[in-house]
Amino acid sequence: MRIPLFAAALLTLAGPASAATYGAQLEGFSYPYPLQKYSFASQGRNLEMAYMDVKPTGAANGKTAVLLHGKNFCGATWEQSIAELTRAGYRVVAPDQIGFCASSKPEHYQYTFQQLAANTNGLLRHIGVTQAILVGHSTGGMLATRYALMYPDAVARLVMVNPIGLEDWKALGVPSQSVDQWYARELKMTADSVRAYERATYYGGNWKPEYEKWVDMLAGLNNGPGKQVVAWNSALIYDMIFTQPVVYEFPLLKVPTTLLIGDADTTAIGKDVAPPEVKAKIGKYNVLGKQAAEQIPGARLVEFKGMGHAPQMEDPAAFHRALLEELNR
Repeated sequence: MRIPLFAAALLTLAGPASAATYGAQLEGFSYPYPLQKYSFASQGRNLEMAYMDVKPTGAANGKTAVLLHGKNFCGATWEQSIAELTRAGYRVVAPDQIGFCASSKPEHYQYTFQQLAANTNGLLRHIGVTQAILVGHSTGGMLATRYALMYPDAVARLVMVNPIGLEDWKALGVPSQSVDQWYARELKMTADSVRAYERATYYGGNWKPEYEKWVDMLAGLNNGPGKQVVAWNSALIYDMIFTQPVVYEFPLLKVPTTLLIGDADTTAIGKDVAPPEVKAKIGKYNVLGKQAAEQIPGARLVEFKGMGHAPQMEDPAAFHRALLEELNR
């Protein structure tokens, strides 16, 4: 069958659709380092928290970096960061939070950032980590903030990479969504919708072939045999993100903090359903990064000009050079 030239051009622009499917705990997807499971009880349920614990490949410096992933990411998406940090002498722990990726997705769970922080603290204590450098990306930045507020003595340094929650979308006029509405939206996810959203929101309209692996990971998980429970957990997590802003507590942070911000990022939860006048004023990281740095005592701000939501993936060399410089201060 012949494809019209215009349609063929659109297909080329969109990129290949993913046909992969993975299990409810991302079974079938290959992680870059051996995956382990931390078993524990929480809210009356027996759960498994997947994580990678990677030893230094360079001269060990005795420090541990804990990498906290974002909403549309997994521990696996830290692949290049793990390689760079272990080469620099760090032990690196990269967990998948409950409800995400290779970890359990309970049918009923009260998602809060304090619960996820407690889960993460339990994992770190289980593997003998009493103090760590926290590196949180996107939603992981919100979690890292909550963790640092709850366990300040266990945090040597806090690094937030394009964290969301730098503004309170609800207070700014974004309409609230019910869990059922989030669930219905998540059930419609496809590889094409993931790619289109990430290209427009994360990468300023640009796309690289290496991003396809992560589209495949997310779309394959959300369209696999665990589709309903994956979507339900995702809906509960979106509700947590939307209703539990951390921005008001930034002045309470007591740990050394660095913000690594791609200033072209436009991420804002609920932006797609916001009125035009609200949509026009949210998700402006060229402003939000500076505001957050002013609110956090002693914070340092490093901006990546023209980069989007995931500078560690958009320009790994520049990002990791800046990250290691900050960690060496």
